[in-house]
Amino acid sequence: MNKKLICLLSLCLFIGVTYAKEYKLQSPDKKTIITVQAGKELSFTVKHNQSLLIDTTFIAMELEGGRILGENPVVRKKSTNNVNREIKPEICEKNKIITENYKELKLSFEQNFDLVFRAYNNGIAYRFETRFPDEITVKSETSSFNFPGNNLVYWPRERSFHSNNQVYYDFSSLGELSSRDLGSLPVLMDTGDGPKLVIGESNLEDYPGMWFNGAEGNSLHASFPAYPDKTEQVGDRDVFVKTRKNFIAKTKGTRTFPWRYVAIADKDGDLITNQISWLLADTCEIKDPSWIKPGKVAWDWWNANNVYGVDFRAGVNTETYKYYIDFAAEYGLEYIIMDEGWYELGDLLKIVPEIDMEELTNYTKEKGVGIILWVVWKTLDDQLQEAMDQFQKWGIKGIKVDFMDKDDQWMVNYYHKIAKEAAKRKLLVDFHGSYKPAGIRRKYPNVLTREGVNGGEQDKWSMRQTPEHNLILPFSRMVAGPMDYTPGAMNNAQKKNFKPIFNRPMSMGTRCHQLAMYVAYESPLQMLCDNPSNYRKEPECMEFLSAVPTVWDETKVLDAKISDYLLIARRKGKDWYIGAMTDWDKRELTVDLSFLKKGNYKMVLYQDGINADRCAIDYKKVIEEVSFKDKKIIHLAPGGGWVAKISPLN
Repeated sequence: MNKKLICLLSLCLFIGVTYAKEYKLQSPDKKTIITVQAGKELSFTVKHNQSLLIDTTFIAMELEGGRILGENPVVRKKSTNNVNREIKPEICEKNKIITENYKELKLSFEQNFDLVFRAYNNGIAYRFETRFPDEITVKSETSSFNFPGNNLVYWPRERSFHSNNQVYYDFSSLGELSSRDLGSLPVLMDTGDGPKLVIGESNLEDYPGMWFNGAEGNSLHASFPAYPDKTEQVGDRDVFVKTRKNFIAKTKGTRTFPWRYVAIADKDGDLITNQISWLLADTCEIKDPSWIKPGKVAWDWWNANNVYGVDFRAGVNTETYKYYIDFAAEYGLEYIIMDEGWYELGDLLKIVPEIDMEELTNYTKEKGVGIILWVVWKTLDDQLQEAMDQFQKWGIKGIKVDFMDKDDQWMVNYYHKIAKEAAKRKLLVDFHGSYKPAGIRRKYPNVLTREGVNGGEQDKWSMRQTPEHNLILPFSRMVAGPMDYTPGAMNNAQKKNFKPIFNRPMSMGTRCHQLAMYVAYESPLQMLCDNPSNYRKEPECMEFLSAVPTVWDETKVLDAKISDYLLIARRKGKDWYIGAMTDWDKRELTVDLSFLKKGNYKMVLYQDGINADRCAIDYKKVIEEVSFKDKKIIHLAPGGGWVAKISPLN
């Protein structure tokens, strides 16, 4: 390269750097610094503990007519804000009180848009805001995340935008990913010597969900499903997008757009207590949410209604569901689910002749148990008002809406419509066949949980539902919000003994691995996936499952390593629950009880049996007296677990 060309390039670089204006924002603890550059383009970098965490990341929004928000932006005004307060959530997923502490930078541009950044002690976030008088059409959005190193990624691999986001994670690196690699959110990343990161979004409404593609170098580029044009319905549930429009959203011209966030954790376990996704969401719109009751659910579909030791023919019929109701009432479970089969597919108002809904709903009132009904999303949409009104007349407590399998703008708006219509009738919502949580549960806390996770149903047909997979989920998918994993299998198997059987499924890992999920996994509406006949043969396990809460006053991660193990403690009232899980490696962990207050406690624990490495159903129940001074060494079998309930004695 000749000297003249070098001088010219240097001059261009100098002019570019000079032209760009920099704006800095520090987290309250000053460990994280966001630097925003407004030059020919908009970009930002992030440093954490004085090291570059996110390299120059370009952001922009292209509107119809060639307008690009972020191209040659002119800052008209800069404003800042500091927030430090305590919030009491309507549904206490992790904690009864959430501390919200951040610093905010808002840049207002002459081109009728704003860019807002927030710096928390455990993450950063940004979003666009627009100020146009008329409706706008968003053609695309640029969000090109660049990283200083070839970070390791737990890649949530997807095939297409038609997806239920039930992914397994490929352990990859940024450099191995190309533009052909599509991944859904959230994305978990290991920076090596630095912190762990989770990239996600929140406050998603009237806009499509964000996805990622790999790129050249150490980069991830955002992609979005365009608005559906022509669709094709197959059967009662699948609606495939055949062609798409040339835009991703038509929306109001004056609005806020979804937050893009990066959760930052110096310790793996800090990801589990991170609540940035919830904090960035819109506040509750239900005036009186006191009717919303979290709880546990007896579920029929996973176990294929294979109840036994009864005098009736088991199946989708009134007698079988009365049996589920009796079981739920006996053990204090709040709900049962009537999954696929209770109505003639395609018509929610046509109940199959084997079901007497009036008899069942009257029976649940006598027993103090609520019914949640499974519905196909498309049928519900076609019959929305009359079906919802009928559910309310029956006294149904909630709906499980299934098979949406998309998150384009139309479908995202469908979620909000269902949440709102359900809230009007005091119905809980569990979204299945769904995209990841993105904030709706704070705005409509009747949305207690959702799938968007490769959970226990995979045991029926997959060999990949491993303990290692189970130990990636709390650090990735669960950062976005509650997950309806559906734990509780009583037929458990070690790796060499496992076999997927659709009608009589088993789980990988030990019995205590399953029990520990009720402490490790957050879902205010938590399933018991196995059948009541199996549970009734396990009275010791049911002592624990009938007592364990689904919402918590306090959460502490005692020890954790992504994909390897987790040791977590949660409090409800005066009682503490501890859960431990390991991958296929047997493991020894130390339970330090110093988080307890002074005094003596009764600890009822369930540990892997001495033969659990051979027979995964083997466990032992032990009762001990403990105090805050105790440290207990626990032993976990391959794919094992450990769980305890600790109650004060005085």
